Amino acid sequence: MNTSEFIAASSNKSIEKASFTWQTPSNIALVKYWGKSNPQIPKNASISFTLNNCHTITTIEFEQKEKTEEVEFDLFFEGKQKDAFKPKIAAFFTRIKEYCPYIFEYKMTINSENSFPHSSGIASSASGLSAIAMCLMSLESELNTSLSKEYINKKASFLARLGSGSASRSIEGPLVVWGNHPEIEGSSDLFGVQFPYKVHSVFENYQDAILLVDKGEKQVSSTVGHNLMHNHPYAENRFLQANDNLSKISEILKNGDVKSFINLVESEALTLHAMMLTSNPYFILMKPNTLEIINSIWEYRNENNSNICFTLDAGANVHVLYPEAEKDTVNNFIENKLSKYCQKNQYICDTVGFGAKQL
Repeated sequence: MNTSEFIAASSNKSIEKASFTWQTPSNIALVKYWGKSNPQIPKNASISFTLNNCHTITTIEFEQKEKTEEVEFDLFFEGKQKDAFKPKIAAFFTRIKEYCPYIFEYKMTINSENSFPHSSGIASSASGLSAIAMCLMSLESELNTSLSKEYINKKASFLARLGSGSASRSIEGPLVVWGNHPEIEGSSDLFGVQFPYKVHSVFENYQDAILLVDKGEKQVSSTVGHNLMHNHPYAENRFLQANDNLSKISEILKNGDVKSFINLVESEALTLHAMMLTSNPYFILMKPNTLEIINSIWEYRNENNSNICFTLDAGANVHVLYPEAEKDTVNNFIENKLSKYCQKNQYICDTVGFGAKQL
């Protein structure tokens, strides 16, 4: 692993003031990463769909100042100062200082907002930290105009990873692999890469309806969850299984075998929850309505020969995945049958997207 290529070159250019705005998406893993070592190195490779509608918009205003030993920034979330969020962002800046030394020369004002409710149970760290990373890279590319778009995206993913592992998969799209894997060309533990092979047309514009079963704070933080994989009795076999599943899904995405896609994606989701059930301490992250939704999806799929399936993050909410060709019928099924299991009947219709956009 060579991290030295991401250390910013010194610049003779002086920029007194600058402002950049980026919209970056959340993502949903198909093959899950669960377990890491420092600094944010995954124990297995993962692959995710980049989402389109669930995103964060972040503006960072940079104002040059005397260089200091501490990074100076104010943080506003949806128009209100959010000091409660500052420790996580401060820790992120500490992790990236070697690679972005210019952050000590600017006072930063960060304004951020989500397209989804912050308390909705959708992980916002992926979209939030990738947006900050893109804003930093916009400044860096002004200070060093020789940087290529490919390098900017790669370093942004590298930086975002140091704040949140899954954020490395929110720079590009529609499918992103993070983690070194022998069968994925260019893959790395240090940053996410676009899935490098031609994807079958059935997986283009794939749909993801996010059913908000529980909008409360996560029962267990991602950091705690990942740490539970240390000394987990089934951890090593899980890491091998995940890398094997990435090999399998790579072929599935190329050949369009939707039935195998369904089997693998649902198995991955349930395996993630099984690892939490069998950790010590142990957690049950599903709610009764999560199981109601899963059973309803299985019933609907059998009765209608549908290609609907589900996946889960480390929580109670359900991501319902289905081809665009079934959009109308599945959306009716969600509205008429599944929405009653959601908190206040709330769900979000999303689709696969293409990554970060400068606004």
